[in-house]
Amino acid sequence: MIPSVLPTYSRAPLSFVKGEGSWLIEQDGRRFLDLGAGIAVNALGHAHPALVAALTEQAGQLWHTSNLYEIPQQQELADRLVALSFADTVFFTNSGTEACELAVKMARKYFYDKGQPDRTEIITFSGSFHGRSSAGIAAAGSEKMTKGFGPLLPGFKHIEFGDMEALGAAITDTTAAIMIEPVQGEGGIRPVPDADLKQMRALCETHGPLLIFDEVQCGVGRTGKMFAHEWAGVTPDIMMVAKGIGGGFPLGAVLATENAASGMTAGTHGSTYGGNPLGCAVGNAVVNIIGTDAFLDDVNRKAGLMRQKLEGLVASHPDVFESVRGSGLMLGLKCKATNSDVVSAGYRHEVITVPAADNVIRLLPPLNITDEDIAEAVSRLDQAASSLAAS
Repeated sequence: MIPSVLPTYSRAPLSFVKGEGSWLIEQDGRRFLDLGAGIAVNALGHAHPALVAALTEQAGQLWHTSNLYEIPQQQELADRLVALSFADTVFFTNSGTEACELAVKMARKYFYDKGQPDRTEIITFSGSFHGRSSAGIAAAGSEKMTKGFGPLLPGFKHIEFGDMEALGAAITDTTAAIMIEPVQGEGGIRPVPDADLKQMRALCETHGPLLIFDEVQCGVGRTGKMFAHEWAGVTPDIMMVAKGIGGGFPLGAVLATENAASGMTAGTHGSTYGGNPLGCAVGNAVVNIIGTDAFLDDVNRKAGLMRQKLEGLVASHPDVFESVRGSGLMLGLKCKATNSDVVSAGYRHEVITVPAADNVIRLLPPLNITDEDIAEAVSRLDQAASSLAAS
């Protein structure tokens, strides 16, 4: 008999009932150090007082009105994101998947309105993840994502991650956009080199496609900049964000330049819940904290500390780990042991990590994790690795 919850997840046998900062508490009382943060969602940890206050205050006033009316909290958050980014305008969604849908629509509508209706193709890269909608899985193109869900949405061209020569050759007069994660998350914590992002920008300037950055996982302070592409000194035309922007509340957004968004006029897109007062109140509280130089400087300091400790961990367990990769507090351990075994060993030692492709485990702690919790987390990973080596 099928369970009442559709069985599409392979869940760990853990049931958490409370969160405190970087810690999750299981219903049996065990305390787990959370290096997953809900897959990079709980950017300020669990039950952050500023987020709790924003949520409860807004919940006592007004939850939802729809986008038939002005929403002051939405306007405030849009203004903040525009001020903190390359963008001129913002559309709010409930998730990264919805943000991907709009980014694809926006790029194609741009060229339609420019009198180039055949310019619809979007170039993406192996190892990418852009959500699980019809457009998202077609954009990723991997068999794991697409098998059994055909016919796939047409209009995507896939090239190998890092093959810039192939990218240049792939651009034609039907290319609408290049879409890429500045740091691949599901693909195994693979940062795109700054030089490649610069070259993509140059190719778009030369040949006309729009540049779309998917920063659903790597954005909102995760790499030590507000947005990951800032490290390369380039800007996209369109960007998707979600996960960390709501600090645990479902919230996403598409940021765009005025030019890229020019085709999206009244009636061309919409969302019942997107940008509602409750979500945007929390989003404003998140941005008030993360969008400051002092906070981001501290993320970079903690990232350096954590990476140093992880390098020591790899050196101590060369039979379990191969290397450290990533940027900021979006880190990965490339494993020699099977990554799922490492994740399970972590559960036994009450530390949470997240598996990814390329036999990597992801370490995505809250951005405000303390130095003491970093040390404790690596100590628990050390114990987990020792147990694997001994088995």
